[in-house]
Amino acid sequence: QVQLVESGGGSVQAGSSLTLTCTASGRTAGSYTMAWYRQAPGKEREFVAAVQGRRRNVTEYGDSVKGRFTISRDNTGMTAYLQMNSLKPDDTAVYYCSGHTYWGQGTQVTVSS
Repeated sequence: QVQLVESGGGSVQAGSSLTLTCTASGRTAGSYTMAWYRQAPGKEREFVAAVQGRRRNVTEYGDSVKGRFTISRDNTGMTAYLQMNSLKPDDTAVYYCSGHTYWGQGTQVTVSS
């Protein structure tokens, strides 16, 4: 029912910044908590960040990105962003947007040293 589409991935050098965008559609999509996860080849999915749907000032971050990444969403709740600063090679992964039980197709982020 809910559709999620990520964009904004790319290849950057360590220390650079990149912003990912997740656009949602579907009934009640704006009220769901939205989150970013990432997965590198051969590794388990890792929680990155989440922002609540109804209280969008409430955010959570994974320990590996806290202080470097910022999650936000627009006033409609239909678009979520992940601003990534001070990127490291270990941040290289496919980044997925999640809302409720739904997932986007992912966007590749590659960070070179």
